[in-house]
Amino acid sequence: MTTAIGVVMTDHIVAGRLENHELTGSALRYPADTRQLDALTAIPGSELVEMLASHVATLAGDGASPVDAIGIAVPGVVRHGVVEESPNLSQLKGTRLSEQLSKVLSGKGITAPVYVGNDADAIAAGVAATRGQLNRLTRVWTIGNGIGYGRWPYVEGVWEGGHITVTLDPKERFCGCGGIGHLEGIMGYRAMRLRFLDMEPEEVFAQAKQGDGRCREFVDLWHRALAAATSSFIHLAGPGRFYFTGHNVGFLDLPVLRGHLETMVKLSPLQSYSLEIMQPDDVTAVLGAGVSALRALTW
Repeated sequence: MTTAIGVVMTDHIVAGRLENHELTGSALRYPADTRQLDALTAIPGSELVEMLASHVATLAGDGASPVDAIGIAVPGVVRHGVVEESPNLSQLKGTRLSEQLSKVLSGKGITAPVYVGNDADAIAAGVAATRGQLNRLTRVWTIGNGIGYGRWPYVEGVWEGGHITVTLDPKERFCGCGGIGHLEGIMGYRAMRLRFLDMEPEEVFAQAKQGDGRCREFVDLWHRALAAATSSFIHLAGPGRFYFTGHNVGFLDLPVLRGHLETMVKLSPLQSYSLEIMQPDDVTAVLGAGVSALRALTW
């Protein structure tokens, strides 16, 4: 039996214990109140490491079998255990998270290896695991305050799909990283609020359905941008299934997205792609973080 602990840290922390790729017991969550958003942004990085260690220690003591691996998933550019950039948790930038967390856990008597990866990659791994497709290419778009792109199986690279360039319009400057023409600068929740200072994103999509011209034009741009980014990855890595999830996946209209994709992907060998919406689910991401950590033992 393989045992792992998966932890995902985005705008909240959720952690669970996995045995044979299945969650056992209840997941831990901080903050407990699901309505509390951005609870982590003001917490210093060192305190976040201690919080992660506390969750792991609690779960490690919940079973009789020792823990084989610990998987941590965070937003941003994560390579070799280092959080090189994390716009949504800026206090983690430059943190050697695997090294620091391992040190804290060692003081608690926990010596299992710590693997740190991207949160969207963890969702992709979780989707592949729950569908018995760990041997197949799985790609996920996460739609929220930022836009994430997850891929399984993991291959070396940055994979910041939310910052792929989808327009050459120099006026498209709403991406949080400061880049021009990025997907996140159109689709991201923060970017939409900057663009429509007189309306919330939910109102924009609602008004579009009521026939408002300005809102309908933007909603079409929103879908065309996602189609352009998806088309780029189809042309680079081939067709297959794309999953869409995240807090704002409710904005997505699959027929509209598919219609735009059909105008962009014309090579017949690349047209066997499929699109599927998944409702946000912390358990899938936790499962993926644990599975990724177990797979990393064999790399």
